[in-house]
Amino acid sequence: MNAVTERPDLLAQPAVTPARAGWHAALALEYRRRGARTLLAARRHHGPLVVQRPLYPEGEAVCHTILVHPPAGIVGGDHLNFSATLGEGAHVLLTTPGAGKWYRSAGGDTPPGRFDQRIELAAGALCEWLPQESIVYDGALGEQTLAVELAGDACFIGSEMLCLGRTGSGERFNRGALALSTRISRDGRPLWLEAGRIDGGGALLDSPAGLAGQPVVGTLLAASPQVDEALRDACREIPPAAGEGGVTLLPGLLVARWLGPQAEAGQHWLRALWQVLRPALAGRAAEKPRIWST
Repeated sequence: MNAVTERPDLLAQPAVTPARAGWHAALALEYRRRGARTLLAARRHHGPLVVQRPLYPEGEAVCHTILVHPPAGIVGGDHLNFSATLGEGAHVLLTTPGAGKWYRSAGGDTPPGRFDQRIELAAGALCEWLPQESIVYDGALGEQTLAVELAGDACFIGSEMLCLGRTGSGERFNRGALALSTRISRDGRPLWLEAGRIDGGGALLDSPAGLAGQPVVGTLLAASPQVDEALRDACREIPPAAGEGGVTLLPGLLVARWLGPQAEAGQHWLRALWQVLRPALAGRAAEKPRIWST
């Protein structure tokens, strides 16, 4: 019988005091390939950041894992830390049960909410990091980082969708700020470095060189030695149903960007690209997580 090792004590942190209010949580996952099966071999957590049991909707080779943050969102003073380590040949799909949220912060001396993510892949491993969209409330203060370290021929496919303001209720992102940082490296050499800040009510939101007045922006990154012009061209043949999308090829990295009025159209386009990329990079058809349809 395969067992998951749980050691909450390994991530123990000091208790949160009133002067340091906010959720402080950490989750570290370790995956290993055992024969034909990818196993969640170890799980260490502290605070309200957990995963449901591993799922295998497409057979033993791919381990689907749903990352759950029970408070449902991040507010000023919160600090979440997530890491995943994939052993040689492991294949993991990580997603979330619903939209993430950056809530309005109290301001004053309250520090920004923070979400740090780190994924390390050994040679031959493949990680699909496909969370659902994040909604940035008016007045939110947040910082988010993603660091991906690839070894050898490891492959990473990741997407992100940001909704600036609750557009369904007419809210715009007029106050607050969200700082974002992404780094992807292979064998210690950077493939992609990006850092930026979106200020609520700032010029970037309406600038033609920025978000051009659109409240939703999405990105898909595919890092693999196998990305080439043919794969780029196949992705370019898929038009978005709404908004604007573009696909660029860099050495060892394919980048897709989308900008539009609402998340559904953007997610539909990014997932259509994923359905093209996955067979080429993973050798198997895309199997949508069931949680996306609930």
